[in-house]
Amino acid sequence: MSRRGRKAALPDGPHHRPAVLAPTTLVVHHRDRQGDTATFDFAELPVSAAMQRSLAALFAARCAPGGGWDSYQTSRGNWYSIRAFSKFLVGEQRMPDDIPDLTPAHWNAWRLSRPAAVTGYKSYREIASLLRGDPRLSAATREAMAKRMRRVKTQEKAYTPEEFDEVRRTARRVFRTALLRIRENTRMLTGWREGRLPPGSPEWMTGEALDTLARTGNVPLQENFPSGHSRWRPVTRVARVLGGEGAEHTWMRLYLGRGEACALAVLLVTEYGVNATTVCEMPAPRATPDSEANGTLIYRVELEKRRRGGNLHHETRNLADFGAASSGRLITEALEATTHARAFTTQAGASRDRLIVWHEHAGQHRPLGDLAGSKIGPFTLGLSTHNVSQWSSRLGLPGSVMRRSRKTVNVVHRRGPAQNSQDTHDSIYVLPDPQAHQAAIPVIAAGAEAAVETARRTVFRAELVDAPHPDDEETATAGCHDYTGSPFTPGGTNCRASFLLCTACPNARVAPAHHPRLTHLHAALENLRGVLDTDVWTADWSEAHARLEDLRHRLGPAVWDAALTAATDTDREMIDQLLNGTFDL
Repeated sequence: MSRRGRKAALPDGPHHRPAVLAPTTLVVHHRDRQGDTATFDFAELPVSAAMQRSLAALFAARCAPGGGWDSYQTSRGNWYSIRAFSKFLVGEQRMPDDIPDLTPAHWNAWRLSRPAAVTGYKSYREIASLLRGDPRLSAATREAMAKRMRRVKTQEKAYTPEEFDEVRRTARRVFRTALLRIRENTRMLTGWREGRLPPGSPEWMTGEALDTLARTGNVPLQENFPSGHSRWRPVTRVARVLGGEGAEHTWMRLYLGRGEACALAVLLVTEYGVNATTVCEMPAPRATPDSEANGTLIYRVELEKRRRGGNLHHETRNLADFGAASSGRLITEALEATTHARAFTTQAGASRDRLIVWHEHAGQHRPLGDLAGSKIGPFTLGLSTHNVSQWSSRLGLPGSVMRRSRKTVNVVHRRGPAQNSQDTHDSIYVLPDPQAHQAAIPVIAAGAEAAVETARRTVFRAELVDAPHPDDEETATAGCHDYTGSPFTPGGTNCRASFLLCTACPNARVAPAHHPRLTHLHAALENLRGVLDTDVWTADWSEAHARLEDLRHRLGPAVWDAALTAATDTDREMIDQLLNGTFDL
């Protein structure tokens, strides 16, 4: 891994800080101020030994403290540009032997070879900046470098509402599934630790394995495993109790996997509109000491954004969790999903604090004593944006998910700057975006909104009344004025349609007494949306949800919120039976 310019483990602490450039090799070690390390072997480059040594020395100087590259991600990006530059030089008829041999012709050819895209401009700028650090570079070549390459502006746009909903639903489904899994196994672990499980029972044995998992990062593993088998194979009796040897049966019971951690990072960006790197490196928020007394958790969220020149922008936000729709609820759920992983890394002496902590695949585990920045045992603290890009590409999500989600939140939803100035927000985010152009035309926007509202009103066909009629038949969702005249069954016969279709029936009457039930049904359908596959939810529940959305707009937020809080245990039980198919009049 390390020979390809990726993260490499090195001992922690100032006394173990490695030399940036090894004296007898062409290996450069970069340990950034976050504690992450990467190793780059310049002997891999297809150029002369002299050029390899010169490039390694320039690279090492930039990686050294004060050299300008404060993050290993910066050095890794420049490493990719150097590899591209080396391959280009090999293809030249008169390949330069060392940096003094670089001519303006070489440089102009390199500039013309760069693609007319952001990546091409970036690699051109990075190589020019690096080579200028060598005093042996000729004046003529420096003059050629002074001719700037035309900067290509990114064409990234904010997501359309449909695309943004798809991204959020996908991320919510992945993370919600993980949260429910961890929550259920946490209950079993707590029951075992409190002695509430029958000794020797399968539940007790599962709890025992979960306790080992929480303390060591793995379920009990075989010590003497057969040749050819994974060294991370669980003990046979444990695998039998847990239902299998795979990750979903073992370590995933208490920890997030990489994909689930990526889903959480995407949710944090779509919720708060902060920078991708900020989310990936966010410390675990702490609730204020007196916030639990009144039933509302208030989290202090510390945000840090890197800026050009090595400067940092610090920001603090207070987010309150007072219910499912509050801004702090996602923080509460993130802390719950990572509680065991964070407890493990804290106990193991991790030198940093991260909200997102995830369990690596068994084959990637590090020894517990191998502590280097973001790696400790089988855990990674934080994420890289590359992790999220790989995850989103694998799921087929459109575009650069983190950047486009951030732009969508700040341009379309918040309509204000986040972690940048108003000028930057206006010039970089708002002005180039087509959706912002559309929003600038109030007449069109108002007409489109009116058209959407009109279409929504046609979905809900039940009649709103002030009180139930004494002759109406009560159903799970409304009162029925004509039980034998249903448009969904043959005339003259009793209606056999689902009670979910009552809101689409002109014979239905919805009185204030039905409002609590319907608001609870709407909330239940929203919860199903977060855990079911999109196609399944759309086929089974989307139409009923759309009609309830229309009802919510008709009643208004004040009436709707009051009805939701007024739902009784009877209302909730009735809706649960309806969704489970067990309700019967």
